[in-house]
Amino acid sequence: MRQRSLIAITAALAAGALTLTACGSRDDDGGSDGGNGGGGGTTVVIGVDAPLTGDLSALGLGIKNSVDLAAKTANKDNYVDGIKFETEALDDQGQPSVGQQNATKLVANDDVLGVVGPLNSSVGESMQKVFDTAKLVEVSPANTNPALTQGVDWQNKKVRPYKSYFRTATTDAIQGPFAAQYVYNDSKKRKVFVIDDKKTYGAGLAATFTEEFKKLGGQVVGTEHINPDTKDFNAVATKVKNSGADVVYYGGEYPQAGPLSKQIKAAGAKIPVVGGDGIYSADFIKLAGASGTGDLATSVGAPVEELPSAKEFVANYEAAGYKEAYEAYGGYSYDSAWAIIEAVKAVVEANDGKLPDDARAKVVDAMQNVSFDGVTGKVSFDEFGDATNKQLTVYAVENGAWKSVKSGTYTG
Repeated sequence: MRQRSLIAITAALAAGALTLTACGSRDDDGGSDGGNGGGGGTTVVIGVDAPLTGDLSALGLGIKNSVDLAAKTANKDNYVDGIKFETEALDDQGQPSVGQQNATKLVANDDVLGVVGPLNSSVGESMQKVFDTAKLVEVSPANTNPALTQGVDWQNKKVRPYKSYFRTATTDAIQGPFAAQYVYNDSKKRKVFVIDDKKTYGAGLAATFTEEFKKLGGQVVGTEHINPDTKDFNAVATKVKNSGADVVYYGGEYPQAGPLSKQIKAAGAKIPVVGGDGIYSADFIKLAGASGTGDLATSVGAPVEELPSAKEFVANYEAAGYKEAYEAYGGYSYDSAWAIIEAVKAVVEANDGKLPDDARAKVVDAMQNVSFDGVTGKVSFDEFGDATNKQLTVYAVENGAWKSVKSGTYTG
């Protein structure tokens, strides 16, 4: 998954600090007319699938708003001559079955030539075949499970399952080991208790972390699977305390990670909880409380607030007046939408300025060769549809906010 950036826009913005929450309003129907200006007679819809309600809605709404901003920007600049972009955003509630239904609905709309999303790897897994059968391109800003692009046996033999699936986020094959290297080499932790939520993203991330941590010489002193539908983790917290662990690694998302961290500390284990991009949210800090200080998260890419390439995006997002923060997936969502816009542009220009009858299939083909300088850096895709940008960042909770402590790439 995912997340991905979370400080609120405050007066510090005027002083030059880049921030991540904006005020204002958004459309209530989940869709957008893509803004005024530019465009022309032909409408192209960019679908969006994300959790727009429920525990993960902070991330989902950031995805939705960022795609909307990309469409409005393309229209304002008349980026694709004769094309007006609109968006259609559907709520998957973080549930694979709902995501699959949404995929079917988006496929049924002939104007949809690309989809951004989803947030969750388990939801992405449920949507891939629907989109691929319809030759409809899908670009996720947040899915990180390696199997989605490299096949279930990716550790032994990489085989791309679906030609229509791409992502701008790097994978857990890199994120998990990157975290393990930081925990072992930088934080000097040697005994880890590993917990996951049994979901596609969480279990996969925990597995890649564990493998690398053990390879480095670390010891796994306990493992546990939690039920993501509960918030009572006292039994697990007691096991962590009794294990002698000096660090906890959690594979999962912030709605569970926050209370888990709080309860582990309350049980007497004053040790950091470490997770992936799924816990990198301002909401984690709210849920973990003051005892969350020192907890760590990895997330894809470099901090958006530190990227020169993101300054225009941050300013435009604020100016657009979205009520919700773009969170860390905002930049990746904008870049995912812009990749679709670039692919549409290539298809239109190759067909005498208009869309061909087989536009969907042509957009899938064009996506493989898309390459541009985006909000998050260079955006392009390898032979598996994975992002070529492999950078990651470690964040720590300090003074009630996430602070970047190390950026780099995994060296396996």
